Amino acid sequence: MTSVRFTVTPTKAEDHPGLSDTSPEISSRSGNHVRFGSRESVSRSEPPSDSSMGVVAPTGGGGTETPDRSNMEQGDGNSKLSSVYINNSHGADDDDFYDRNLALFEEEMDTRPKVSSLLSRLANYTNLMQGAKEHEEAESNNEKKKAKSPRMGTFMGVYLPCLQNIFGVILFLRLTWVVGTAGVLQGLCIVFICCCCTMLTAISMSAIATNGVVPAGGSYFMISRSLGPEFGGAVGLCFYLGTTFAGAMYILGAVEILLMYIAPEAAIFTAKGLEGEGAAMLNNMRVYGSVCLLLMSLLVFVGVKYVNKLASVFLACVIVSIVSIYVGALVSAFRPPNFPVCTLGNRTINGHDLVDHQCAKTVPLSAEREVTNETLGGADGNTTTLATTELVPSPGENTTYLWSRFCQSVELNSSCDDYFAANNFSRIDGIPGLASGIISENLWSSYLGKGDVVEKGSLSSSQGARSPSTQQPYVFADITTSFTLLVGIFFPSVTGIMAGSNRSGDLKDAQRSIPIGTILAILTTSFIYLSSVVLFGACIDGVVLRDKFGDSVRGNLVVATLAWPTPWVIVVGSFFSTCGAGLQSLTGAPRLLQAIAKDNIIPFLRMFGHGKANGEPTWALLLTALIAELGILIASLDLVAPILTMFFLMCYLFVNLACALQTLLRTPNWRPRFSYYHWTLSFLGMTICLALMFISSWYYAIVAIVIAGMIYKYIEYHGAEKEWGDGIRGLSLSAARYALLRLEEGPPHTKNWRPQLLVLLKLDEDAHVKSPRLLTFASQLKAGKGLTIVGTVVSGNFLHSYGEALAAEQTLKLLMDKERVKGFCQCIVAQKAREGISHMIQSSGLGGMKPNTVVMGWPHAWRQSEDPQSWKTFIHTVRVTTAAHLALLVPKNISLFPNNNEPCADGYMDVWWIVHDGGMLMLLPFLLRQHKVWRKCGMRIFTVAQMEDNSIQMKKDLATFLYHLRIEAEVEVVEMHDSDISAYTYERTLMMEQRSQMLRQMRLSKSDREREAQLVKDRNSMLRLTSIGSDEDDETDGGERERAAAGDGSLSERHRRVQMTWTKEKASQYRAAHSGCSTPEGFRDMLSIRPDHSNVRRMHTAVKLNEVIVNKSHDARVVLLNMPGPPKNPDGDENYMEFLEVLTEGLERVLLVRGGGSEVITIYS
Repeated sequence: MTSVRFTVTPTKAEDHPGLSDTSPEISSRSGNHVRFGSRESVSRSEPPSDSSMGVVAPTGGGGTETPDRSNMEQGDGNSKLSSVYINNSHGADDDDFYDRNLALFEEEMDTRPKVSSLLSRLANYTNLMQGAKEHEEAESNNEKKKAKSPRMGTFMGVYLPCLQNIFGVILFLRLTWVVGTAGVLQGLCIVFICCCCTMLTAISMSAIATNGVVPAGGSYFMISRSLGPEFGGAVGLCFYLGTTFAGAMYILGAVEILLMYIAPEAAIFTAKGLEGEGAAMLNNMRVYGSVCLLLMSLLVFVGVKYVNKLASVFLACVIVSIVSIYVGALVSAFRPPNFPVCTLGNRTINGHDLVDHQCAKTVPLSAEREVTNETLGGADGNTTTLATTELVPSPGENTTYLWSRFCQSVELNSSCDDYFAANNFSRIDGIPGLASGIISENLWSSYLGKGDVVEKGSLSSSQGARSPSTQQPYVFADITTSFTLLVGIFFPSVTGIMAGSNRSGDLKDAQRSIPIGTILAILTTSFIYLSSVVLFGACIDGVVLRDKFGDSVRGNLVVATLAWPTPWVIVVGSFFSTCGAGLQSLTGAPRLLQAIAKDNIIPFLRMFGHGKANGEPTWALLLTALIAELGILIASLDLVAPILTMFFLMCYLFVNLACALQTLLRTPNWRPRFSYYHWTLSFLGMTICLALMFISSWYYAIVAIVIAGMIYKYIEYHGAEKEWGDGIRGLSLSAARYALLRLEEGPPHTKNWRPQLLVLLKLDEDAHVKSPRLLTFASQLKAGKGLTIVGTVVSGNFLHSYGEALAAEQTLKLLMDKERVKGFCQCIVAQKAREGISHMIQSSGLGGMKPNTVVMGWPHAWRQSEDPQSWKTFIHTVRVTTAAHLALLVPKNISLFPNNNEPCADGYMDVWWIVHDGGMLMLLPFLLRQHKVWRKCGMRIFTVAQMEDNSIQMKKDLATFLYHLRIEAEVEVVEMHDSDISAYTYERTLMMEQRSQMLRQMRLSKSDREREAQLVKDRNSMLRLTSIGSDEDDETDGGERERAAAGDGSLSERHRRVQMTWTKEKASQYRAAHSGCSTPEGFRDMLSIRPDHSNVRRMHTAVKLNEVIVNKSHDARVVLLNMPGPPKNPDGDENYMEFLEVLTEGLERVLLVRGGGSEVITIYS
């Protein structure tokens, strides 16, 4: 019967060709009966008034018997009887404020709004204002109109900034030296370790960044929201300082390239002697660095879009220089560049000491004359004039300048160095080329100590008795090298991966752009670094690679010697690379500080959260420039770089830690869209970061950790005091006490919300659990996470029933072990079950570890129950949970739910989101799908659109909302246009009220009660048949109006049947015909009860919703549905149970859900 009703009752009036809002015959019919018109035609075309009572009178004469106001005012006092048979507009004000199709939920609309109104407010989630705003701030400020900041995509917003920050001075100034010292194999290993560290960090960062909307703040926002404000503030502030000093380091690098390789004559301070060269250089860098910092800060202040425009130009120069390296390497296979290197034996000679360009001990006299008075230009821009008059040559040959450096005088018979005397000078190609096979010599490492001479191992030599002197013109190693040292020196070249995430507030879609842009940038730079190691080892001689400053090639950049067509390409490219990286650092650091300041976790930084109208952090930029100036005043890259490495590694370490903890804890809010992550990868990245910190510089690592710890303790100023106990037990008690006290400080944040269950079980007379599947359902929902309390109530006196309580508790523990539920038992003895449940709900838990969700079973066969206390206790519990602001889950037909050994192979979990109650309906399917039983089930979300709603826009808004929630689900909006109250709805309400009044007012014996219940049941069956006939007539009338006019006999018969049900005369005859039944005195009067209008509307809601739910979700594995609240008037409790029965009729597995009044799901990370 139920399926027939669903097929003949339309959801929308437009589904039938004969029914349209513009049809003039919708509300009137030629004949002796009234047809139900649509609300559009009745209530909107002609608004109801007191004189019409919403009944549309026919336009013809008075020959019809349609009830109207005049007819109702006459008669026997049953004037309102016929008005309920048609589309009654009784209470028009209520219909305007509440939807008829949602009348079951109207009493709670103020706290549980309609989904359509919620989605209209959620539509602006994608238009987040710049800055780290919490959920509440974003909602309260969306009405303020602010100037929009640039909304950038993946390429301009993430990829280019990451490339510019990663490609720094190390690529051009140190990579060749790393390859020459460590060899190609170990060089590849060094690059691979550092790139693995950043790649693993990027994977963890991608998972966190796609776990919700990431406003401005980037890495700080991700760490603070994952590990708390203390860790986030400490690491975020350290990372800010590191990024700021990185800007200073890039500026210093740019100035150094400018003054050493581009324009040496631009130096303001010059040295008067060899001792003053270092001080003069530092002063020049301070002056030029301050000027560059000022210009860059002004450029950033003007606007981030100008920085991006210049960034593309700078990056183009970098790309051109890198391409020139690859082209030069290929060209060297056919035409190697001419960069000869002078060696004495196997020792490398400093090219600056080849004043006369002679790599020999003596030269013929004619050769000496050829260079007499010749002016030679060096790579450093200085000129040297050879004065041959100072030499005293022999008659056939002349000594060279190198002779004078190794011997006591220029005489051929003077005393010279033993090594000089035993070995000869020779020239080798500094760049032998790609086809030379030099890579075989460069495969292996050649670590040097400080002061060692750079030697070529393949050349033979006679070792001298004395070690070389630093006064001799060799190329010496300036520091002692090792594998770990080279790792620490190279690592700054792979930092900069946070450049895109630091500017997440400027991105159009940070969830998509940050993972793609960052990982692509790391893959690009890793390929370039790894291939450069191979190319350098295959094209450049080992002695030149190990020459850090290029002294063997007369002061040229080593990497520039390989460039094609000219070394100037690399020089200019490296200069613009450092300038671009400096601009990116000065752009990202103020935004990071602004995000920290807006969170107000460090009070003295509050003022730096303000900025210009478009969100640009003006005050934060000013502080960043001042701190960067301190780094420029230091003027030494060697002092600044190790601190930067520590701060970057610390940030990367905590990003990996945050991802690993979130993955292992499996918090409900952890739903990253980026799925290519695993906690083992995050743990490996964290281990590598920690190892690199101490490998690079253990004392700097300790200093950085201490600074971060001090900031942590400052933020956590009001922490709980420590308590030292006895061993592990005392430590556990102290940790538990500390955690409980911390939980007491305030309610949990939305993203930390997870169901903490209080499962209410009922025991039978033999102390067996009646519904053990409730505990199975709880285990599937919790999956071992969070708090679970299983409780029951034992009726009686505690003094006499203590033993029963212990036995009941033992029964619950055995069942929990069987179902593998980790939690606690609680058994309460009370005189009445409802009092015991109320006490349990009030007293369960300890401190902040209290249940926030109650799970209870549905009272089965409540209609046939002899004792009404079961369903009354159920409704009382619903009221108690609502008063306590707890969520409520009621599985209906719990025996049909699968156990833990019956996984669902397919199917859907259908969510019917009628009203918004905090997001419980979204969260529960996600939690259930974490369990193996429900893992393969899909998720479908249905919501209801009323006549005034835009269903297409609702579907778009709902899809956008689910996208930000990171929940994969199919979305469907079901249109429920207002329609007339059907015959079945009216008669079902009438029967419900008659039965309720009968059982409430009459004190009957058991046998009489059963007989009367059977009478009501029989009457309901008959009315059900007649209501189906009415619906069929309602459906077919519009399409068969012409045949009716032609005298169709079957249609006339159907009309007669409808008239028997729906005219006043036939209704009176029906009552008279059935008045002879054997009923007690006064029962006949109950048949004349007129149903309450509010009950009719509520029943209408239940019937209509049930129709569409069964139509759409009849094959669903489980249906999750908003549970309406109980009526405020306790007299309607039994009606409330009937409404819930009608609402869930025909559904196999139903989970009724009521929220606790707070948000349990959020789009934020």
